Amino acid sequence: MTRSRVYREGRLESENFAPGQLAANLADPGTIVWVDLAAPAKQDLAELTGYLGLHELAVEDAVQMHQRPKFSHYPGHGLVIAYAVETDDSGALHAHELAIILAKQTVVTVRKDPTFDMEKVVARWDSESTMDGVAYLVHGILDYVVDSYLDTIQVLDDMAEDLEDDVFTQPPNSLAVQRQSLMLHKSLGQLRRKVTPMREVIVPLLRPENPIYNESMRPYFQDVLDHVIWASEQVEALRDLIATVRDTQLNLQGNRMNLIMKKVTSWAAIIAVPTAITGFYGQNVPLPGGEHVWGFWVSTVAIVLTSIALYSTFKRKDWL
Repeated sequence: MTRSRVYREGRLESENFAPGQLAANLADPGTIVWVDLAAPAKQDLAELTGYLGLHELAVEDAVQMHQRPKFSHYPGHGLVIAYAVETDDSGALHAHELAIILAKQTVVTVRKDPTFDMEKVVARWDSESTMDGVAYLVHGILDYVVDSYLDTIQVLDDMAEDLEDDVFTQPPNSLAVQRQSLMLHKSLGQLRRKVTPMREVIVPLLRPENPIYNESMRPYFQDVLDHVIWASEQVEALRDLIATVRDTQLNLQGNRMNLIMKKVTSWAAIIAVPTAITGFYGQNVPLPGGEHVWGFWVSTVAIVLTSIALYSTFKRKDWL
């Protein structure tokens, strides 16, 4: 056991008890036991499996990595899979997986990722002088997890707003803007896969048939569910925003390409006129002024005047 606690009649009685005392602590109906395990193997849960009568599938899912967020109901106990998330300065998402085995008197947290900050969860528990059963402990964990979604969404939202500004202040072909937009799109996709299934996790906890149902805690779980729904909606809104930013950048690149092609075409037209005139006089046939000096000056003036006329026309039409 990495860490453990015993609550009696809603108050903390002891911490970090010996593994052999688990059965004695659970023998009193007035006690609630919390056990925390960091990156355990399946055999590390063998003792708890015997005491709590855990289903083999619950044990397997509790230690296996990369599970989908879910609530699984077994006879006498349940299993919750959830992820706390955070972002770094680049916008990359980091998820910390947690399994929660919950029973009438017991909460077992299995931190598949040891970097999951359990201290912040414990601080939430300790913010109240008394606790109201297993549901209180589970609510503290899920409330921390969902708050991590809201904090991450706020960070990603700020990055998305900065990206909107960069689209018009940076060159249309800016690789930095492209990388940032793709990174945010990837992070939001990962966050969506963590947030959306959480509705299926919270809703069963509101039903009386779950093993830790507590009517007094129902409004608190409902509040967590409301936050999950809001977070899910915000993720979808940010995904749409990033998609719009990417489309805008592509449109700006397309417009810039059109301007370039328009200018190149205009200059090609201007150059074509002297080419046509000089080519005309380059024929091996007698032409007016072909053997006189004034013929040279006439062709030169024609080239200059037509070039100026084309340039003025294209400039007036904003093609150059």
